Amino acid sequence: MRAVVLQEPGRITIEDVPRPGKPGSGEVRIAMHTVGICGSDVHYFTHGAIGDFVLEAPMVLGHEGSGTVISVGEGVEHLAPGDRVCMEPGIPDARSRAAREGMYNVDPAVRFWATPPYDGCLAEEVVHPAEYTYALPDSLSFAEGALIEPFAVGMQAATKARLRPGDIAAVVGCGTIGIMTAIAALNGGASRVYVSDLAPEKLALIDGISGLIPVNASREDLGERVRQDTGGWGPQAVFEASGAAGSYESIWDVPAPGGVLVVVGMPARPVSFDTTKAQVRELRIETVFRYANVYQKAVDLAAGEGVDLGRFVTQTFPVSDAVAVFERGAQGRPTDIKLQLTFADVAAG
Repeated sequence: MRAVVLQEPGRITIEDVPRPGKPGSGEVRIAMHTVGICGSDVHYFTHGAIGDFVLEAPMVLGHEGSGTVISVGEGVEHLAPGDRVCMEPGIPDARSRAAREGMYNVDPAVRFWATPPYDGCLAEEVVHPAEYTYALPDSLSFAEGALIEPFAVGMQAATKARLRPGDIAAVVGCGTIGIMTAIAALNGGASRVYVSDLAPEKLALIDGISGLIPVNASREDLGERVRQDTGGWGPQAVFEASGAAGSYESIWDVPAPGGVLVVVGMPARPVSFDTTKAQVRELRIETVFRYANVYQKAVDLAAGEGVDLGRFVTQTFPVSDAVAVFERGAQGRPTDIKLQLTFADVAAG
């Protein structure tokens, strides 16, 4: 079967690899349909490593996927052949303490798709635990199903913020994760969410979404803008979703007293922590690493009328164009929110 394989930094090939075989007990075999290209996929392509995760052997890319169940293993009752599904890409050790305490995302033994040394889902077929495989409602397309993974990050961030009805929120960064976080916050109780970015092209992508307010960071300060609109108080929740180390030089001034800063993006280097500013206003700090216990909620929310994930799919390409698509991803075009690859006929969807 075909698979998109990162051979080494800067070199991707489409390889003929063995099929995964029959599903075991509690597993499902899935024909992949659509896979999104994540920033981490592109970073492995360009750099070969993210932190301590280093590419040391060829690896199948991709972890944002949707497809159709081909067969199910013994004991699987909630899924059947023909079901359209999306998959949570991290598989923890169910016996680990992290899993037992409900934080399976921080299990050191988690096997996460397309994170060395584990292969991803940019292949024609995968076998995956049924427990981490979710049926797609008819209202969600395969493209939207593949977007559930980044949406789950936003769901985790909104959950960690502990939003209350009517809260004001602010998001730094209008990339894929920033947008997903803003939508999750809006649907998690925030009355409005200010989203800042330096690129007006990115901010234009959220035009028309009720409750989301774009803030051009090259023209106005996010904190000042929100304080101006809130009688000098500020947002109860601030989400750092850009991963830019420089944003931490001023972000401590943004949250309202007693507010929360949720760290979503991962800076490439250590950042400054203004302890005094955080203390004198009793700011709470939360961090996000992927997600846990929110995937089904993300599916359910995306299927409702209040969320339209499909509008953030920039373009879908056949898998045969994978090399060119990753090269485009490495360019970092500001209007490319989500590029996707499909094993299906693009014209037919």
